[in-house]
Amino acid sequence: AKDNGLALKPPMGWRSWNLFGGDVNQELMTSIMDGMVDRSRTVDGVPTSLCDLGYCDVGLDDNWQVCSDDKDYNFHDDDGNPIVNLDVFPDMKAMTDHAHSLGLTAGWYGNNCICAEKDTQDDKFYQGDVKAFMDYGFDGWKLDGCGAQLDLQLYDDLINATGKAVVVENCHWGSAPPYEPTLDWCPWNFFRTSGDVRASYSSVLENLASTYKYADTLLSRPGCWAYPDMLEVGCNGGATDGVGGLNDVETRTHFGSWAIVSSPLVLSHDVNNATIMDDIWDLISNKEVIEINQAWFGHPGGPYKTSDDVVTLQHEEGFDGDVTVGAQQYLYKPMSEDGSKVAVLVLNSADEDVTVDVRFDEIPSFNGVEGVKARCVWGRADIGVFDDVLDGVVIKSHDARFFMFEAKAE
Repeated sequence: AKDNGLALKPPMGWRSWNLFGGDVNQELMTSIMDGMVDRSRTVDGVPTSLCDLGYCDVGLDDNWQVCSDDKDYNFHDDDGNPIVNLDVFPDMKAMTDHAHSLGLTAGWYGNNCICAEKDTQDDKFYQGDVKAFMDYGFDGWKLDGCGAQLDLQLYDDLINATGKAVVVENCHWGSAPPYEPTLDWCPWNFFRTSGDVRASYSSVLENLASTYKYADTLLSRPGCWAYPDMLEVGCNGGATDGVGGLNDVETRTHFGSWAIVSSPLVLSHDVNNATIMDDIWDLISNKEVIEINQAWFGHPGGPYKTSDDVVTLQHEEGFDGDVTVGAQQYLYKPMSEDGSKVAVLVLNSADEDVTVDVRFDEIPSFNGVEGVKARCVWGRADIGVFDDVLDGVVIKSHDARFFMFEAKAE
């Protein structure tokens, strides 16, 4: 994994794209930063901000640049320097300084998709990008796959030469080389495994499945996390989607499934919209879900069982293809070194409610059978003690049940 001491746990924060798309400006970004440290809500009676929970990075996505069709390059000058649209971002350094004054980190965006840079691999563009990144005081960098600057090893070499440790996201969608690490090479801190997520259940399930192949191979690991894209929680379709959004149970399934596979948890909703924040606060502030996401005990989490029955989920009109998945999927993540604790998420993608059993002897790495303590993660409440199986688990359509199981102490 990228050996810069960063992202040893899945990164948490916020990024502008899913809700705001290209409709961004410096005022919006600084207001989001203020919202990330707002303590007007509570957890367990204690005033708590999003940053208190771990969501401490604020990332600017695409459309900060000046686009030009009548020059040699689309948003760089002849020396390779990126050209910032000063009408909407008059002072990038002041913006990152504001983040730092609040105890936040600030993320930037490169190899842009809006007016993607023309087909040139000249090193001066990489050098100009890195110089601007450092001059503006950013801490993290999402490097997309749309333009010509695809050499992430070169970016890494240039960043390392500055002496500053930077959290880097490889946003090559699981398809534009280089898009996946090896066990001894990962010049980024997390990597997109899929195309853009949409605010629909079919898209969530499709993107989730794109992480599975990186789980048992341990290619998703501390410092190099598999990432199925930002969260659509609270976005209600967003500015970039044109789709209807997720209902409450689908939103919960989305958040829980990202958490159990150790995906970075990157919000994108309007944190200053009180109605939206009230709707999703109990979900995104659930400390037990966050604890599961942030834990590392040798495996990032993934599926261990799928029902024989399958369902086909139709994408929204305008998006290609359908998604076929197991009607029920069982995901797990080890929560102790000795196999005594494990998190399990059971998803129901069927159109109707189902009742399932969770057998303890089927859960990989878990050594509990008799006297297993079961806890509901969503409700943060103990369920009881069980032998062999937690039976009669009712799951609504498109919902997920989230459990922590702990083996009987010897």
